[in-house]
Amino acid sequence: MTQVVEEAPAVAPRRSRLTGGRALSIYSWLIIAWLMLPVLIMILFGFNDTPGRYNQTWEGFTLKWYGRVFALDELTKALVISLVVAVLTAVFAGALGTGIGYALGRYRFRGSGTVNLIMFATMSSPELVMGASLLTLFVSLGVGLGATTITIAHIMFSISFVAVVVRARVLTLDRSVEEAAADLGANPWTTFWRITFPIIMPAVMSGMLLAFALSIDDFVVSNFTAGTTTTFPLWIWGATRVGLPPQVNVMGTLIFVGGVLIAVVSSVRSRPRKNS
Repeated sequence: MTQVVEEAPAVAPRRSRLTGGRALSIYSWLIIAWLMLPVLIMILFGFNDTPGRYNQTWEGFTLKWYGRVFALDELTKALVISLVVAVLTAVFAGALGTGIGYALGRYRFRGSGTVNLIMFATMSSPELVMGASLLTLFVSLGVGLGATTITIAHIMFSISFVAVVVRARVLTLDRSVEEAAADLGANPWTTFWRITFPIIMPAVMSGMLLAFALSIDDFVVSNFTAGTTTTFPLWIWGATRVGLPPQVNVMGTLIFVGGVLIAVVSSVRSRPRKNS
């Protein structure tokens, strides 16, 4: 008896289709590339062997500007002022913003809605309005403009950003952990420092890093409250009329690399540890 063997139908070649997930991935990478393009150009022109102050056309590769990064005294002084102001802003805005964010996330009290409104109004208001209002405040109080007023201004507009980050973390905090500590005899102060604060510490550090970044590159508010003091962004703005030296690109590259390293370390430390 003859057996009839049926041939399997030919499988049509699989066509790759641009799914929604792949399209979103491509779109995200294009946006990242667009945002990173100015940074890459800044890094590249830090190695440009330009003969003068106009660092606009590629002349060749060199490392000499990294050895002369602090050759311009005024630029170095402006960078130091910006770094000091940014560190002070991160510390004080971090402390004040953490307290406000914790209070708004944990408690319901009279005036909490008003505090929320003021906080978000500060974040959404244009820097031009904030700079002009702070200048009016300092002038009316007779406070001399300088590094102190810049620091105060930066702390004032950075507090809201820290508070929002910390408040979001406090709202998702597991209260059972704190209750367990209280059941074991810990008082509220000990519970906060031993239990609560380590849990919200990644949010606090994120808020402080955000405050640092907002401070070190601020131009508008600093321009209103600086007086005769020159910060790093103000020096760059003033130097654009006569040409930017390559040291600006080198310093910008070092600041960018430092920020990336801090972000990577913070991300690694905030990862949940696996139990061995």
